[in-house]
Amino acid sequence: MEKYTMKVRIETFEEMLGTASANPELHDEYIASNAPDAMSREEEVAALGTEAVIEKSMTIFPKDAQGRPIIWDYQIKGFFKDSCKALRKVTGSKSAKMKAYKQEIDGLIFIRERQIPIMFTGEIARCQRPLRAQTPQGERVALASSESIPAGAVITFTVECLVKEDLDFVREWLDYGELRGLGQWRNSGKGRFRWEEIK
Repeated sequence: MEKYTMKVRIETFEEMLGTASANPELHDEYIASNAPDAMSREEEVAALGTEAVIEKSMTIFPKDAQGRPIIWDYQIKGFFKDSCKALRKVTGSKSAKMKAYKQEIDGLIFIRERQIPIMFTGEIARCQRPLRAQTPQGERVALASSESIPAGAVITFTVECLVKEDLDFVREWLDYGELRGLGQWRNSGKGRFRWEEIK
């Protein structure tokens, strides 16, 4: 089976926030149980590490065996789905022509690396912000807290497509990263990035 590959390097120009729960029990019971494959459940829980227990309400970055913060392959695919869903409404976009986009991304577009290290200089900081919600009991406000990696972080990964034309969709979705990025609170501009194809 032939694969059409593209090596991608992205560099953030806004801080990126962690998305994994720092509460290992919550992660184990809910988030990891919804991972795409059962084999990843123990792997993901182990990647959180014991230090994460200190702040159970935070969202953090999982760590690899070397202690580097990572994102998972399926987070990139999730970004592709989110981008395609939005761009389907844009007249003249390539994504507007993709039928059954979720099945296409799930079944024909893959990220080669399982764990993708986030390379950056500086320290992991913390971003706190209020969360407001309208409920039947009135407005509720809570404080959300996330680990934050500074702008200038670099993430490199390989996209593999089983259909050559899908590479053009991937390029369009990556271009959308300048407007809507990766990670937590991306609707505020967090995690926005520029990308290049590495030949």
